[in-house]
This record gives sequence, C-alpha cells and structure tokens, in this order.
Amino acid sequence: MVVTFPHMGNLYIGIKALLEDLKVDFVIPPFANDNTLELGSSHASEHMCTPLKLNIGNYIQSIEKGADTILITGSNGPCRFGYYGVMEQEILKDMGYDIEMVILEAPNGDITELIRRFQKVTNTKNIGKLAKELITTYRILCKVDFLEKKMQYLEAVEAEKGTIQKIRKEFKIQSMNAKGGKAIYEVLNEFSLKLDKVERNLEKSPLKIGLVGDIYTLIEPYINQNIEEQLANLGVQVDRSLYISEWIMEHVVYRPIGLTREKEIRKAAQPYLDHMVGGHGWETIGYASYYCENGYDGIIQLLPFGCMPEIVAESILPSIRKDYNVPIMTLVLDELSSDTGYQTRLEAFIDLIQRKKERRKFNGA
Repeated sequence: MVVTFPHMGNLYIGIKALLEDLKVDFVIPPFANDNTLELGSSHASEHMCTPLKLNIGNYIQSIEKGADTILITGSNGPCRFGYYGVMEQEILKDMGYDIEMVILEAPNGDITELIRRFQKVTNTKNIGKLAKELITTYRILCKVDFLEKKMQYLEAVEAEKGTIQKIRKEFKIQSMNAKGGKAIYEVLNEFSLKLDKVERNLEKSPLKIGLVGDIYTLIEPYINQNIEEQLANLGVQVDRSLYISEWIMEHVVYRPIGLTREKEIRKAAQPYLDHMVGGHGWETIGYASYYCENGYDGIIQLLPFGCMPEIVAESILPSIRKDYNVPIMTLVLDELSSDTGYQTRLEAFIDLIQRKKERRKFNGA
C-alpha cells in the first residue's frame, strides 16, 4: 500500500509526520500548479467545482509516482464535498486507475469506524500508539496554523519588504525535508523564533480585511492566487476565517458528538442565516457578520466556481454590507481566472476601502 492525499495549504506537513512516524509508504503530490489543474479539468465535468478538479490532478500526479491508496476527509449535508470520494474514485476508474479511496470521517458520529479506517490505512492495530501519533499530528497542525497567523500579521508591517515571503519559502523547503514528527516540530520551533526576530515598521497602520469562504479556497494558495501575500503587498493585514487545526477539532471531534466550538459565529450569523446550508456557507455568513461587528475595514469572500453553499452565502452578504456599511467583495475562482484581472480587482477594492476610511477620518466619524 502506497498512500497519497490532496494538497490543501500546509496540511501535508501534519500528514507527512503521521505517515513517517507510522512507517507508512506514501507519495506527496507536487504542489498544485497549472499542470495539476489542467490534468484535473480535462477529466472532470466542467460543472464540478474547482477544488475537485485540483484534487483529481493531485491524484493523477501521485498515482504516476506509485500511489495506490488515497486519503480524503469526508463531509455531510447539502454539499458535493461529501460525494467527492465516490465521484473521484469513479473518474479515476474510468481513466483505468485501480485505486482504493479511504474516507476519513465518522459516519453518523461513529468514532469507532473512524479509528478503524485510520488503522486500515496505517496498518496499526495498537490503538494507543495510533492515538498518540494522531495527537502529535494535531499538535503539529496547531503549531503550523499559529505560524501562519504570525506571518499574516507580520507581513503587512515588516520593516523590510519581502522578509516574510522569504521565510515562508524557506519554511516550506525545510518542513518538506524534515523526517518524522519530532524533526518537523523542531523546524516549527525554529521558524517561530525567526518570526520573533522580524523587524516591524511601527509607523504602519494597515487595513484589516477578513477572508471568508470555502475552506479549500481559503487555505490552498494556488487556487486563491496567494491572496494573503498580495494583500500584504497592498498594506493589508489579513484574518482568515478558517484554519486546518480548527476545522479538524470542529468537524472530526465536536460535531460528530453533537457539539460545536463556533457558538459565537453561529450567533453572529443568526439574523441572516439560522441553519446549515452545506460546506462553509454558514461560517461565511457568521464570520462576515463577526468581522463587521469587530471593526474590520472590509471582507473578501473566496468562492470556487460552482460551489453551491458559497453561492447561497453570496446572496446574503449584500444584507450584511448594507447593515454594517462595510465593503464586501466576492472573488469567483476557477481555471479561467485571470491573474491580471484578479490583481486589478484587489487593488481597486483596497483603494475603495482606503478612500472610505480617509473620508470618515476627515469627517471626524
């Protein structure tokens, strides 16, 4: 058995540590690029959302390197992501690939079944050892998210432009080269210290923008065209609504047993949307309202073309914009998205917010 999985931001760091420590053969697909998307788009229906197309591209690239088993998380509710495992397996089967798809979810809240699936793919019968390694993996992903938040904060106020961009690239290389959870955790600590030493320009007062939308589109830099770096270059401090470690705790631990850690976000969404619409539509509305209530200068929704929950959320966002008088922009992303058009829209949106803020300051508001 040779395992692979789709890329989603820095998720590969935690999975890599887990599989290495459990002595599982695996293939990490190349980081998503134009070739990945072209491969996936040529074999998936044009009506499917962009994340699925990128997933297919990741799988093809990994299968060609020897992978025969695919790990993917599951979902439920009115979102096609819950059917990804079945659809992707059928697409690959039509292409002549005989692979096994292991969906990591707790069906109907059955944690025992989730553990059984982990045991199957890791060939580990010792539940204690498996639990220990999973906890280590979660700690690594928490640390990775902590570093991401740190970089998001610093990139907009760094004294020397490009410092965080260099650190981010170096971090990606070293985390890929480190072997096992212990070594990877040492890399994370090393880069945390590096970030502490980054000089800040204390005279900068960056705009604050909240990013909302589908989790894959928020976290995978290829599909969102490195929006966090682009916004930082425009003098913006970013706060992303979803992170991998938080998603795991919410969807793998809390929701299967009927609990949630997002009570504040659901409360913020309540006046506009009081029930789940699949995917992250509910979170998009809740965080948009939450950001407005907490003084953010603007909000950007990242919507992968064809994503039904985000289309529902998009139709509600104008009400939030009207109630709070906060600029909100939706970026629809697919394989035809233009780099130039994307950059132009970001620049225009930030210019609009900056002018609005200056007018309010001039008028004493």
